[in-house]
Amino acid sequence: MERLPENWLSFLEGIDMLASILEKVDAERAKHTVFPPQGKVFRAFELTPPEKVKVVLLGQDPYHDDGQAEGLAFSVPAGVKLPPSLRNIYKEFSADLHCPQPESGSLVPWGEAGVLLLNSVLTVQAHAAGSHRKLNWESFTDAVIANLSRKRQGIVFLLWGAFAQAKRSLIDPEKHFILENVHPSPLSAHRGFFGSSPFSQTEKLLDRPIWPRPESDLLFQELL
Repeated sequence: MERLPENWLSFLEGIDMLASILEKVDAERAKHTVFPPQGKVFRAFELTPPEKVKVVLLGQDPYHDDGQAEGLAFSVPAGVKLPPSLRNIYKEFSADLHCPQPESGSLVPWGEAGVLLLNSVLTVQAHAAGSHRKLNWESFTDAVIANLSRKRQGIVFLLWGAFAQAKRSLIDPEKHFILENVHPSPLSAHRGFFGSSPFSQTEKLLDRPIWPRPESDLLFQELL
């Protein structure tokens, strides 16, 4: 069975539902192909310990096509073709921060820098978008958001699209920053995502660099 890292287990409260969810996921794997692959369901939590979270980028559920999901919202493994939403994210990233677009679709460097790449639903049946929303994942990920809001201070929450924005009530706006926008999907990106500068806004709110730039990895590492 998948295991949530111990540092997150110690941090979270009110997650009694997790064992039941994971039993359902195991049952699904016995009947169907499930993404992300076993061992990567809690990848976002492994990369970003609770005390290191500076940004929460909220997604919906994992990519459901072969070879795409790696346990991080919006991210695909290196060498995999960029999905349309990630392509648009990179376009805005480059324009906003005046840097080249990353070559790899893997957002592991973002997770290591303190960006919790959290999908609301952490698994999906292959080629069946939204199929695991019935497994009660949102009760767990809502608890993650609520605990971060209550126990931490000064996190930037990026809520792109109506699904993510529905989580706003879990976040204390007196303690944290909330940046809302349309989803970067090709269906909506031209209605406000492009030109919204979420990456530079995040760094201004945090008063420090957070996003690894492709042309300045060494400088970025010196700033951490």
